[in-house]
Amino acid sequence: MKAIWKGSIGFGLVNIPVKLFSAVQNSNLDFDMLDEKDHSRIKFKRINEQTRKEVPFDKIVKGYLLNEKYVILDNEDFQDASPEKTKMIELENFVDIKEINPIYYETSYYTQPETQGKKAYALLVKALVKSQKAGVARFVLRSTENLCVIHPMGDVLVITKIRFPEEIRSTEDINVPSISTINKKELDVGLALIKQYTAEFNIESFHDEYSRELLKIIKAKAKGKRATVKKLKPREELSDDLYGQLMRSLDKKKGA
Repeated sequence: MKAIWKGSIGFGLVNIPVKLFSAVQNSNLDFDMLDEKDHSRIKFKRINEQTRKEVPFDKIVKGYLLNEKYVILDNEDFQDASPEKTKMIELENFVDIKEINPIYYETSYYTQPETQGKKAYALLVKALVKSQKAGVARFVLRSTENLCVIHPMGDVLVITKIRFPEEIRSTEDINVPSISTINKKELDVGLALIKQYTAEFNIESFHDEYSRELLKIIKAKAKGKRATVKKLKPREELSDDLYGQLMRSLDKKKGA
């Protein structure tokens, strides 16, 4: 793997030099856009909307629209916005990771210590495991400040980017029913259904079935065949009888 960032984790007065590696990859199949006539690949160009001419990548700048006029920024401007954080992941506090709502999570990175930071790295891993805490920190990646949690996965420190509160939309415009409409009888059966389906979380039991089936179709078409596709079982029509649906769900689970 190729490192995407180099810097340090600041743990009190201790600096731990690290490299960051992407911890995730896309399981979706990679498709190219083609011309229907001859299956040639479609290329996208960066076009000036005024002149309609292509603009070389090194001639493209970043601008912010302010009062109907663009303010142009360069790399120095982005660094000046947070100069002390450009190469430092500064631990600000430690929290119980269960307190972080999953809506805040983004993407994760593995960290690898440089030679001179291995001892301090191992200490931080062991301390997080022992305390059952996660560190909250900020760092700059690709000219953007990010909030993150630092948590152990085995002997590896993982940095998971989380969203700032400004990035989470309010729920006030979402129209939902009041939970007071649910009576005790319905709630009891709902809780029983949850109990029946409760199991230990095992990520290995979940797979990207859509991409698997799509790849079967692709391989079959490459051989001039048609793949056998799983038929979806029709679901029952929606009913106002919530209690009846819950009871049938319980019976179905028992039968399974």
